[in-house]
Amino acid sequence: PLDLFEEEGMSVVAVAWGSRFLGVVALADTPRPGAQAALVELRRAGLKHLVMLTGDNPKAANLVGRQLGVVDVRAGLLPEQKWKAGQELKEQVGSFAMVGDGVNDAPALAAADVGIAMGGAGTAVALETADVALMGDDLAKLPYAVALSRKSRRVIRQNLVLSLGVIAVLIVTSLSGIGELSWTVVFHEGSTLAVVANALRLLSFDTKS
Repeated sequence: PLDLFEEEGMSVVAVAWGSRFLGVVALADTPRPGAQAALVELRRAGLKHLVMLTGDNPKAANLVGRQLGVVDVRAGLLPEQKWKAGQELKEQVGSFAMVGDGVNDAPALAAADVGIAMGGAGTAVALETADVALMGDDLAKLPYAVALSRKSRRVIRQNLVLSLGVIAVLIVTSLSGIGELSWTVVFHEGSTLAVVANALRLLSFDTKS
């Protein structure tokens, strides 16, 4: 019977009272609500290499992986093995992000370029180690966070080009004596306001925009 439970991807726990064996309890992990939809959105955002790192037995992990559509499942990992798996992923794909909530996930969160902890159910160690915490424990926010970070990077680059371009023009005009000081101040402060206005657009960010 134990083999049958394990074949179905369940973890089996024996129950005893003293020396008397009472039976077994079969436990099965289920994906978080919204996990599959979140992974679909991440794939649409261009994240192709999705990996599951877990300490569960391989059969249970592969069952959950199939439910979520994750092909690369690495199971039966101890904390240090998760860290080692993170180092291997760095060599294979370059930078990577890790999402976790447990003590065992802390080493992999530390190894990741971006560690993301589930704030509501996450342990203190995971929250301390991670770079980002999803306080609502909603995996649907993960694709939003990825899209927002990409948008923020574009806005930062735009602001750098704008501010440095204005400064370069003002330096040339000031040294050549083309522009007056009053106009130089107006253009400089105007570029500052433009940079602020461009950054404020992130407040109304929507993944559909």
